[in-house]
Amino acid sequence: MVDSGMQEITDVKTYPAPVVSPQALAWKEKELWISSRDLGTLQRIDTENWSVAEELDPPGVVWAAVATNDGWRFTVGKGLNDDRHVYSYKPGEGFRRLFACPDFTGSYLSFNGEQLYLSQWYKGVVLQLDPHGNIEREIAVGAEICGHTFVNGMLYVLRGHENNQIPDKDEEWRIARLDPAEEKPQVEDLAPIPFACRSLAFHGKRFWSNHRAANETVSFPLPS
Repeated sequence: MVDSGMQEITDVKTYPAPVVSPQALAWKEKELWISSRDLGTLQRIDTENWSVAEELDPPGVVWAAVATNDGWRFTVGKGLNDDRHVYSYKPGEGFRRLFACPDFTGSYLSFNGEQLYLSQWYKGVVLQLDPHGNIEREIAVGAEICGHTFVNGMLYVLRGHENNQIPDKDEEWRIARLDPAEEKPQVEDLAPIPFACRSLAFHGKRFWSNHRAANETVSFPLPS
């Protein structure tokens, strides 16, 4: 049952993930990058053959990825406490640690062409960061966050609840939209997500995410 005012996503396409436990996901032009949470690897995917074209050994578990103007940014967890840092990556130059996430916590990333945005899952906030990792702005979305991406200046967010926060209940996620240009952005739920999603990217007319528990990568259309 779809909540009043929300659409139903019907054109869902699933693909066997080319890695186990797919976690981070990001598009740039024809390049798709996916990380494996359990193996701690990062793969560049040949999307025509849907196979691994290149495998990298990152400096920790890659929890999130996004393409920027000068390469890639990754949220990487390291150590027994899974402390989170943001790294850059350029082919030929490798990985470089840029800064620690605020309070060493942070997961998903998005980029609007100028600024980097980092979400903190359980705090339900998206942080606008400067190049040194300082917080310039905090946007509350009112729920846990498992992915976000920019489309035409609007920020689309996967928000809801992980199942371990609601006993005896499946995970519940919605894709929502907000305008960061507003002083106090209003979050609008657009449609429920019919799977336990992880990461959000946009490529052309479709969103992409991972159904990590099922080892699947999933695409679905842009809600109107």
